[in-house]
Amino acid sequence: MSTRKRIAFCVVAMFATGLAHAQTAASWPTKPIRWIVPFPPGGPADVVTRIMAAKLAERLGQPGIVENRGGAGGNVGHDAAAKSAPDGYTLVFVVPAVVTNPFFLKASIDPFRDLAPVIHLDNASMVLLTHPAFSARTVAEVIAQARARPGSVSCASSGALPQVGCEMLRLHAGADIIMVQYKGNAPALTALLGGEVSLLFDVVNIAQGPVKAGRVRAIASTNAKRGTGPFAELPVLAESIPDFELVTWHGVMVPSATPRDIVTRLNRELQAVLDQAEVRQRFGEGGLDIAGGPPEAFEQLLKRDYARYGKILTQAGIRPE
Repeated sequence: MSTRKRIAFCVVAMFATGLAHAQTAASWPTKPIRWIVPFPPGGPADVVTRIMAAKLAERLGQPGIVENRGGAGGNVGHDAAAKSAPDGYTLVFVVPAVVTNPFFLKASIDPFRDLAPVIHLDNASMVLLTHPAFSARTVAEVIAQARARPGSVSCASSGALPQVGCEMLRLHAGADIIMVQYKGNAPALTALLGGEVSLLFDVVNIAQGPVKAGRVRAIASTNAKRGTGPFAELPVLAESIPDFELVTWHGVMVPSATPRDIVTRLNRELQAVLDQAEVRQRFGEGGLDIAGGPPEAFEQLLKRDYARYGKILTQAGIRPE
């Protein structure tokens, strides 16, 4: 084949590919949209996903199917999403675990290579919970007990920010705080309710119910200052541990090769869902601050937290296993 013919062939191929993508984006969606939640049912990720999936289905006229794929700190679900067809019919709900997992797991996906950001949904502070029978009632008392009786304090972790919080607490105490791993924050909370562990960092929208019922005790918030959020009356961890900041978030990603036109459409539709008064009210009641914005803004957040939390975990001696 001559050079001229090769160039012509490449041009035609590129045009055909672009046309196929355009036709795909124009006709999308024509079938149900699958939402992968990389954690067990009942946790904060599951709750928010079901709200978003139902509202997106109303806008698009196609059902939203929520599939819980827990395991490996979320990596089972991340991997399933990354290996799915990049056609806009598989979305994965993500939390900071998507950028902290590479520091815990050798088998972790690369969040910047294997997935593409769609939208940053919301931000939420966390709260440090204890079992009612646990003697320490303040952060200072938790640290004092850990130092006085090494191994007597345990912290439930499901990876991502709950574990980052436990590690920050352990680093500051300079004492042996036992880390107990769970497959998600829902089973971690169940363990705390049963008195199997001493502490748990949980998202405010999930913590409110058991705190009000007296089944767990909230002792400190990860807010930047007192007087904000659902647990405004609590002291903040930064008062006891300088520069302690732990704000989680929720977002949506898709397989990395998903056509840009579909990513843009998804972003626009999900932003419209976030702008609905009912959704804003439900998120607000749960202590979730709606974010929104373009995919590029979410990408910057992912990169920032990858660097920030990676530094903390490296200092804590965490190595991928």
